[in-house]
Amino acid sequence: MTQRLRIAIQKKGRLADDSFAALKKCGLSFTIRGDGLLARVKNMPIDLLLVRDDDIPSFVANAVSDLGIVGENVLQEDILSAGGKMALSIERRLGFSKCRLCLASAEGGSINTPQDLQGTKIATTYPGILNNYLRENAITADCVEMKGAVELAPRIGIAPSICDLVSSGATLEANGLKAFETILESEAVLIKSAEVLSPEKQDIYDRLVSRLDGVIRSKDSKYIMLNAPRSQIENITKILPGSDAPTIIPLAGDDDLVAVQAVCTENVFWETLEALKASGARSILVLPIEKMMS
Repeated sequence: MTQRLRIAIQKKGRLADDSFAALKKCGLSFTIRGDGLLARVKNMPIDLLLVRDDDIPSFVANAVSDLGIVGENVLQEDILSAGGKMALSIERRLGFSKCRLCLASAEGGSINTPQDLQGTKIATTYPGILNNYLRENAITADCVEMKGAVELAPRIGIAPSICDLVSSGATLEANGLKAFETILESEAVLIKSAEVLSPEKQDIYDRLVSRLDGVIRSKDSKYIMLNAPRSQIENITKILPGSDAPTIIPLAGDDDLVAVQAVCTENVFWETLEALKASGARSILVLPIEKMMS
């Protein structure tokens, strides 16, 4: 019987949507049905366990699932709650579902720096991360744990400041709050159980991670094509962001003009195109890259 690799993924929400999209970019074919707890990948021996995000680290640490995709904020909170150690490792930082865990207080209030927290109360759903931050910064404050709606704490008198996730900052602004300190930059991470995989599962894992690496690398990568004077190739190569040696192709009928093709693994901004044009490049095309494999 074929062994199947298990991956624990958040059932619903932004992280779930981003995780499903990333796996589909890896070529995995699956269907999520209603409130089902399991989705079978049709074209690879992989099962997706659809669970609450805060269950994912323990599922992986206890080898209920071989892998998991979880927000780093949830992972760090669970690790700290478990005494600082879990039987798992971070295999990849996936570059999506990014957010910040921030300290925030009332706009125009008396708390504007971490030092102003001394002797106060702070409301949060992340007591482990917050208490660890307070210890490391020698701040004595009381952590008030809440299960949700943390942004309401200052308004209803629970605590004058909060520690909560921030994406756009719109929720803070709507509640008259401002962020004054970031204590964790979070994104989705791929975690793996410390239990050794069987050779069959290891092969599935290696194939999946190779594809994930290609998806991650292609996210901000662009394929650039342009024509340029042969004399300007050295300058143009220096301008191309994060590229290896470009491909140079002579153009028929013009010995001084060549076509340049390059994969750029960093963002290509309008300023980059303007610099290329100033160096003599023309007919510049920037194309997205869907997949990459080394």
